[in-house]
Amino acid sequence: MKTLFLSAIVATSVMGATLANEAKKAGLQPIPSNAKTLGKLTSNPKNPTTSAKVELGKMLYFDPRLSKSGLISCNTCHNLAIGGVDGMSAAIGHKWTANPHGLSSPTVYNAVFYSQQFWDGRSPHLEDQAQGPIQAAPEMAASKDYVTGVVTSIPQYVTAFQKAYGKNTPITFEKVTDTIAVFERTLVTPSRYDAFLQGNLKALTPAEQKGLKTFIDKGCVSCHNGIALGGTMQAFGVVAPYKHANVGDFKGDKNGMVRVPTLRNIIQTAPYFHNGQIATLSEAMIKEMGRIQLGIDLSDQETTEIETFLKSLEGKKPAVTYPILPASTAKTPKVDAVN
Repeated sequence: MKTLFLSAIVATSVMGATLANEAKKAGLQPIPSNAKTLGKLTSNPKNPTTSAKVELGKMLYFDPRLSKSGLISCNTCHNLAIGGVDGMSAAIGHKWTANPHGLSSPTVYNAVFYSQQFWDGRSPHLEDQAQGPIQAAPEMAASKDYVTGVVTSIPQYVTAFQKAYGKNTPITFEKVTDTIAVFERTLVTPSRYDAFLQGNLKALTPAEQKGLKTFIDKGCVSCHNGIALGGTMQAFGVVAPYKHANVGDFKGDKNGMVRVPTLRNIIQTAPYFHNGQIATLSEAMIKEMGRIQLGIDLSDQETTEIETFLKSLEGKKPAVTYPILPASTAKTPKVDAVN
C-alpha cells in the first residue's frame, strides 16, 4: 500500500513537471519571483523607477484635481480596490459621459507586461498611455497647462518633484504622466500559477492543472500567452463574428487588430470584452472566445475545466495605502464640473 502511495505521488509530480514544461513551450511565462529580475523587467530605462517617483506617482494617480471637474482620478476608472477596473460596460468620464466608442476600462494591474496600450494598441508604453485619458474630453478633460498649473500651485507637490527628479528639472505635463506610469509599473500580481511554472508543482490543484492542460490543448494560448496571458495585438473574430460587435463602433486598429486583455485576476474584471457586453466568465472568456477565435464549441466540462484554471490566476495585489493629498492653494486652478 505504501509503495502504491509513493508511486502515485511520483506520478503526480512527473505529470506536473511535464505540464509546466508544456506550458512554457506554449509561450506561457511566470512573473519573476526575484525582485531584481522583476525590477529590470518592469522599469523603463528612460524613466527609471525610484521610491520617490513611486510615492509621488501614487499621489497623482489618486488625485482628482488633475481632471477638469476635480472629481475624476486615474483610480476612478482603474479602481485598485476592485481589480483595477470600474465594473462598467463603458467607461464613464467628464459630465457623466460614457465612452463614445462603447469601450470599457481595461485593468491597470499587470499592464506593464503589455506590448502595447489601449484597446487599439496606439500607445507603446504606460508613460505615453497616461497622457491620453487626462486630456480626453469624455474622460478627465484637462489640458496640459491645466494639469501643470494644478501641480505647480501646490508646494508639497513641487517639493516631491524636486526630491524625485532634482531641483533643476521643470515640472511638465509629460513629467506628471511619466510619474504616474512609474507607480503603475509596480502594480503586478504574482499568483499560484506563477509558482507552479517556477517549479512548485503543488501550487496548483489537480483540477487547476487539468484546466491548464485544456487551456493549452484547445488553443487558448495562441492569443493569451506571455507573462500577461494577453497584451499583444491579435485579430478578433477570426472564424465567426463577436455576437455583440454592434455595441459601440470600435473596430480595432487600422488592420482590425485588438489588444488582447490579460487573463490575470479575471474573476475581478467583469464585464468582459472591449465593450463589456458579457458578464459571466464561462460565457465570455471561454465559450464565446472558443466560438469566434478557435472555431470550436467547448463542452460544459471543458468550459468548467478552463474556468477552474483561470480562477487560479487571481494574484496577490501590492499593498497600496490611500494617500493623503496636499491641500490646494489660492493659485490652484478652479475646477469646472459643469462645462
